[in-house]
Amino acid sequence: MKQYLEIGKINNTHGLRGEVKMLMWCDDIDYIKQLKTVYLDDEGKKPLTLLSARQQKNVAILKFAEITTIDSAEELKNKVLYCNRDDAVIDDDAHYLADIIGCAVVDVDTNEEYGKITDVLNYGASDIYDVERNGKHTLIPAIDDVVVEIDTENQTVRIKPMKGLFDED
Repeated sequence: MKQYLEIGKINNTHGLRGEVKMLMWCDDIDYIKQLKTVYLDDEGKKPLTLLSARQQKNVAILKFAEITTIDSAEELKNKVLYCNRDDAVIDDDAHYLADIIGCAVVDVDTNEEYGKITDVLNYGASDIYDVERNGKHTLIPAIDDVVVEIDTENQTVRIKPMKGLFDED
Protein backbone atom coordinates (compact mmCIF):
# COMPACT_ATOMS: atom_id res chain seq x y z
CA MET A 1 0.00 0.00 0.00
CA LYS A 2 1.16 3.49 -0.77
CA GLN A 3 2.30 5.49 2.25
CA TYR A 4 1.72 8.89 0.64
CA LEU A 5 -1.67 9.52 -0.92
CA GLU A 6 -2.80 12.20 -3.34
CA ILE A 7 -5.25 14.68 -1.79
CA GLY A 8 -5.59 17.21 -4.59
CA LYS A 9 -3.96 19.48 -7.13
CA ILE A 10 -3.13 23.15 -6.69
CA ASN A 11 -4.72 25.00 -9.59
CA ASN A 12 -4.30 28.66 -8.64
CA THR A 13 -3.23 31.25 -6.10
CA HIS A 14 -5.65 33.05 -3.77
CA GLY A 15 -4.94 36.59 -2.63
CA LEU A 16 -1.54 38.16 -2.15
CA ARG A 17 -0.29 36.40 1.00
CA GLY A 18 0.57 33.00 -0.38
CA GLU A 19 -2.72 31.12 -0.14
CA VAL A 20 -3.49 28.60 -2.88
CA LYS A 21 -6.59 27.00 -4.34
CA MET A 22 -6.59 23.21 -4.51
CA LEU A 23 -8.97 20.90 -6.36
CA MET A 24 -9.83 18.34 -3.66
CA TRP A 25 -9.63 14.63 -4.40
CA CYS A 26 -11.06 13.67 -1.02
CA ASP A 27 -14.61 13.66 0.28
CA ASP A 28 -14.57 16.92 2.22
CA ILE A 29 -12.48 19.66 3.76
CA ASP A 30 -12.55 18.04 7.23
CA TYR A 31 -10.13 15.38 6.02
CA ILE A 32 -7.64 18.07 4.98
CA LYS A 33 -8.18 20.16 8.13
CA GLN A 34 -6.91 17.32 10.34
CA LEU A 35 -3.54 17.34 8.56
CA LYS A 36 -0.63 19.33 9.95
CA THR A 37 1.75 18.55 7.10
CA VAL A 38 1.24 17.88 3.40
CA TYR A 39 3.85 16.98 0.82
CA LEU A 40 4.83 18.04 -2.69
CA ASP A 41 6.03 14.52 -3.54
CA ASP A 42 4.89 10.95 -2.98
CA GLU A 43 7.89 10.09 -0.81
CA GLY A 44 7.45 12.65 1.97
CA LYS A 45 10.66 14.51 1.15
CA LYS A 46 9.12 17.94 0.41
CA PRO A 47 6.89 18.86 3.38
CA LEU A 48 4.68 21.93 3.75
CA THR A 49 3.24 22.95 7.13
CA LEU A 50 -0.51 23.44 6.77
CA LEU A 51 -1.68 26.46 8.79
CA SER A 52 -5.29 26.61 7.60
CA ALA A 53 -7.75 25.03 5.21
CA ARG A 54 -11.23 26.15 4.25
CA GLN A 55 -13.63 25.29 1.49
CA GLN A 56 -14.83 27.77 -1.10
CA LYS A 57 -17.28 26.26 -3.58
CA ASN A 58 -15.54 23.18 -5.01
CA VAL A 59 -11.96 24.06 -4.00
CA ALA A 60 -9.94 24.18 -0.79
CA ILE A 61 -8.13 27.39 0.14
CA LEU A 62 -4.86 26.41 1.84
CA LYS A 63 -2.28 28.44 3.76
CA PHE A 64 1.21 27.09 4.40
CA ALA A 65 3.84 28.39 6.84
CA GLU A 66 6.53 28.25 4.17
CA ILE A 67 4.56 30.16 1.50
CA THR A 68 4.02 33.85 2.34
CA THR A 69 3.89 35.66 -1.01
CA ILE A 70 1.94 35.37 -4.22
CA ASP A 71 5.22 34.73 -6.06
CA SER A 72 6.05 31.68 -3.94
CA ALA A 73 2.43 30.49 -4.26
CA GLU A 74 2.70 30.77 -8.08
CA GLU A 75 5.46 28.15 -8.00
CA LEU A 76 3.00 25.62 -6.55
CA LYS A 77 0.55 25.85 -9.47
CA ASN A 78 -0.27 22.45 -11.00
CA LYS A 79 1.50 20.58 -8.20
CA VAL A 80 -0.19 17.54 -6.68
CA LEU A 81 -0.30 17.46 -2.87
CA TYR A 82 0.08 14.29 -0.82
CA CYS A 83 -0.57 13.27 2.77
CA ASN A 84 1.01 10.56 4.86
CA ARG A 85 -1.66 7.90 5.49
CA ASP A 86 -0.52 7.74 9.14
CA ASP A 87 -1.37 11.42 9.66
CA ALA A 88 -5.06 11.17 8.83
CA VAL A 89 -7.94 9.38 10.50
CA ILE A 90 -10.66 7.77 8.41
CA ASP A 91 -13.74 5.84 9.49
CA ASP A 92 -13.34 2.10 10.04
CA ASP A 93 -15.61 1.34 7.08
CA ALA A 94 -13.85 3.84 4.77
CA HIS A 95 -11.08 2.99 2.31
CA TYR A 96 -8.55 4.96 0.32
CA LEU A 97 -9.19 4.78 -3.42
CA ALA A 98 -5.50 4.09 -3.97
CA ASP A 99 -5.91 0.88 -1.96
CA ILE A 100 -8.95 -0.29 -3.95
CA ILE A 101 -7.30 0.10 -7.36
CA GLY A 102 -5.69 -3.22 -8.26
CA CYS A 103 -8.02 -5.30 -6.09
CA ALA A 104 -9.46 -8.49 -7.56
CA VAL A 105 -13.26 -8.46 -7.89
CA VAL A 106 -14.67 -11.80 -6.73
CA ASP A 107 -18.23 -13.19 -6.67
CA VAL A 108 -19.21 -13.71 -3.04
CA ASP A 109 -21.27 -16.83 -3.91
CA THR A 110 -19.19 -18.61 -6.58
CA ASN A 111 -15.68 -17.23 -5.89
CA GLU A 112 -15.35 -16.47 -9.62
CA GLU A 113 -12.88 -13.66 -10.24
CA TYR A 114 -14.29 -11.06 -12.62
CA GLY A 115 -11.13 -9.01 -13.05
CA LYS A 116 -9.24 -6.22 -11.33
CA ILE A 117 -10.29 -2.68 -10.46
CA THR A 118 -8.37 -0.29 -12.70
CA ASP A 119 -10.09 2.97 -11.74
CA VAL A 120 -12.67 4.46 -9.41
CA LEU A 121 -15.05 6.96 -11.00
CA ASN A 122 -17.65 9.18 -9.40
CA TYR A 123 -20.57 10.75 -11.20
CA GLY A 124 -22.53 11.86 -8.15
CA ALA A 125 -24.65 9.22 -6.44
CA SER A 126 -21.88 6.71 -5.69
CA ASP A 127 -18.45 5.55 -6.75
CA ILE A 128 -18.22 3.29 -9.78
CA TYR A 129 -15.50 0.66 -10.09
CA ASP A 130 -13.96 0.09 -13.53
CA VAL A 131 -13.21 -3.64 -13.64
CA GLU A 132 -10.93 -4.96 -16.40
CA ARG A 133 -10.64 -8.57 -17.52
CA ASN A 134 -8.99 -9.69 -20.75
CA GLY A 135 -9.04 -6.15 -22.12
CA LYS A 136 -12.77 -5.72 -21.53
CA HIS A 137 -14.01 -3.12 -19.05
CA THR A 138 -17.16 -3.41 -16.94
CA LEU A 139 -18.44 -0.65 -14.66
CA ILE A 140 -19.93 -1.75 -11.35
CA PRO A 141 -21.66 0.54 -8.87
CA ALA A 142 -20.02 0.68 -5.44
CA ILE A 143 -23.31 0.35 -3.56
CA ASP A 144 -24.23 -1.86 -0.60
CA ASP A 145 -26.48 -4.08 -2.76
CA VAL A 146 -23.48 -5.01 -4.94
CA VAL A 147 -20.29 -4.60 -2.87
CA VAL A 148 -20.37 -7.03 0.04
CA GLU A 149 -16.82 -6.70 1.39
CA ILE A 150 -13.68 -4.70 0.69
CA ASP A 151 -10.53 -6.39 1.97
CA THR A 152 -7.62 -4.13 1.03
CA GLU A 153 -5.14 -6.28 2.94
CA ASN A 154 -5.86 -9.24 0.70
CA GLN A 155 -6.51 -6.99 -2.34
CA THR A 156 -10.05 -8.38 -2.79
CA VAL A 157 -13.46 -6.81 -3.31
CA ARG A 158 -16.25 -9.35 -2.89
CA ILE A 159 -19.45 -8.57 -4.76
CA LYS A 160 -22.94 -9.88 -5.40
CA PRO A 161 -23.26 -8.89 -9.08
CA MET A 162 -26.51 -7.63 -10.51
CA LYS A 163 -28.09 -9.96 -13.05
CA GLY A 164 -26.46 -9.55 -16.46
CA LEU A 165 -23.53 -7.48 -15.21
CA PHE A 166 -20.83 -9.98 -16.19
CA ASP A 167 -22.76 -12.13 -18.67
CA GLU A 168 -20.80 -12.85 -21.83
CA ASP A 169 -22.15 -11.31 -25.04
